[in-house]
Formats: sequence, structure tokens, C-alpha cells
Amino acid sequence: MALNNSFLERRGYVPDSTILVVDDQPENLTVIGELLRPFYRVRVANSGITALRAAAIAHQPDLILLDVMMPDMDGYQVFESLKENPDTANIPVIFVTALGAEQDEERGFKMGAVDYIAKPVKPIVLLARVRSRLELKHFGDWLVNQNALLEDEITRRMYDNHLIQDASLCALAGLAETRDTDTGNHIFRTQAYVNILGKRLQQSHARYAQELIDARLAMIVNAAPLHDIGKIGIPDHILLKPGKLTAEEFEIMKTHARLGGEAIGKAIQRTLKHHELSKNTAHLPALDFLYVAQEIAAYHHEKWDGSGYPNQLAGEVIPLSARLMALADVFDALVTVRIYKTATSFAEAKRIIVEGRGCHFDPDVVDAFMNCFDEFTEITRRYHDEAVNE
Repeated sequence: MALNNSFLERRGYVPDSTILVVDDQPENLTVIGELLRPFYRVRVANSGITALRAAAIAHQPDLILLDVMMPDMDGYQVFESLKENPDTANIPVIFVTALGAEQDEERGFKMGAVDYIAKPVKPIVLLARVRSRLELKHFGDWLVNQNALLEDEITRRMYDNHLIQDASLCALAGLAETRDTDTGNHIFRTQAYVNILGKRLQQSHARYAQELIDARLAMIVNAAPLHDIGKIGIPDHILLKPGKLTAEEFEIMKTHARLGGEAIGKAIQRTLKHHELSKNTAHLPALDFLYVAQEIAAYHHEKWDGSGYPNQLAGEVIPLSARLMALADVFDALVTVRIYKTATSFAEAKRIIVEGRGCHFDPDVVDAFMNCFDEFTEITRRYHDEAVNE
């Protein structure tokens, strides 16, 4: 009897479903096949080996009706082989058998079969069981597909958000750099230096493996361009002075670290206030980036021995993000031309950094620098402003 698709769909049948019927008796294959073919695509297999091949082809069956009593390889063995193969492990299986013992049915369910049909097969029972299992199968497939689409959409939106974030911070960092004409590609170089240092520490020091997991390091690297955002608050006659600063002028210049940290801190507080969140609100991952940016802006001029500014922090009290930035910033200032100085040679810059180990810089960060010095010089050349002294 031919039934149109709309009728079948109203009854719960899905016309494009494929069922694999496995039985060593040709008459059973014929009977079950004739019952199913008006509603589904039907494939048949007369042995366990043939069934495994048929299940693993490109267009897999949506459901398998598997006879238990077969020579050479019984239904239980076939089922175990199906589950061992990742390509066929998720195909639902209904055991079809003349065995009536309760323990046999229990064994099938324990193995993971979705249902159990006794022979001789009753047409109404067979069609009802098949239909219900296919409905569940197609609904499960739909959920998987929807989850995949949702994950793709979340990934796309996260990428868009990161892109907007990167563009925004580069615009902010660029705003500060436009007032400091000597720095040129400084923000790109220091960002690359920080990335190299962080990866080296992550790989060579077990204690940094957690502190510099990929997501955390990426956040530090992305926030690095904001390290000098506080220079926006420095008067032009000091920021752009072509000669050496006086003691008084240098004190004003030093305030850029405090100004940068305060500016980002205010942005955090405005965000909390805007969203009616308390200062004591539990950790908010969405604000982690701003907290890291604040650390870098405020503390990248602190020194390991406590002689830096603005707060004279010492040792590991200085955030790791700022300790990485400190070395990257000094190295770049040394090897590039500034309005008040010529470029220092790479060899001399290396000597100065090593000399600062344990006083200006974190010893571990200096050791990481020594191990990737050639990468630093390559970054300097790649993003050069003017020729550097080799």
C-alpha cells in the first residue's frame, strides 16, 4: 500500500530513514523487509560480518534490527563489534530473537540495545517499536545539529567580540602613541616580546604553567598595548621634550603609570556601577581583561628590588603581567631611536638587561629573555622604525 509522505509524517514515520535488517534466515529478511519498505529504506544482511560492513558504509543506517541467533557470529558479538567502532557506536540497535528467556532480554539491554522484539514478529509491534526509536534517533540528531549550530554561533560572536576588543584597545593605545612621536611600532614590538617571554616561561617553568595558561597569556598579550595609556595625561612640553628631562619633569613623567592604572580602574568601576554590580561582587571573568590591563599600565615600571614606581612594589608582589611588560618595555627603549637618544646595540641592550637581573627585573623573566634573545632581535627588525645599531 502506497502512502503519501504527509500521511507518514503525521503518523510519526520519517520517509528518509534507513533500517538495516540482519538475519541469517532469508524468509525472516523477506517478512520484515516487506513490513518496513512502505515506510523506510531497507537494507538486509544475512550474517554478522556482512552486517558490520553494511553498517560502516558512508550512508549509515538510522536503526539496526539485529537477530541474536546466527551462526559463526551471533547478534551479541555483532553488537559488541558495532560499539567498539567509533563510526558505528551510536547507531541504535533493536534485538530481534526467538529467545524468550528473561535473562537473554536483560543481557541485551545491559549491553546497550534500545529495544527487544520477540519472534514471531507482530507487524503492529514491529512498526510501533521502530517508529518510536527512529523518532528518538532523529530528535537526538536534531539536538546535536542544533548544539553544533549554537557552538558555531558562539564561536563566531566570541571572535567578533575579540576583534572589536582588539580594535578598541589598539585605538586607545594609538591615541596615547600619537602624542609620543618617537615610539612608532613600540606597541607592536612590546606585545610580541611579551608573548615570547610568556610562552618561554610557560614551557620551561612548571610553576608558571598554570599562571600562564594559553587563555591567560593571550589576555596579557592583548592588554600589553595599553601599558602607556597614562601618557595621555602628560603635558606635551614634557612628553615631547627633545632633551633630557629635569628631575621635576621626570617626576611628572612617572605619573603616567598611576594615571593609566587609575583610568582603567575607573572604567572597571563604571562598568560595575552601570550594571548595578557591587565592588565586592564575586569574580567576573568578563572583566579579567581590564584587570590585567590595569596591572600592566600601573605597575610596568615597578622593579624587582622595590626601587621602581609608582608604589615601590617588590618581587612577586608585582603582578607577573607587569614583570613581563617591564623587560619588554626597557629592551625596546634601549634598541630603538627615541627623540632624546640613539639606538643601543643589541649586545649592549642584552648586557644591560642581564645586569638588571634580580634588581630591576624578575630573574626568571631575564632567564627566559636570554633563552629567546634571537627572537627578540628578529621582532625588533621586523617592526623597526629606523635602522637599529647591531
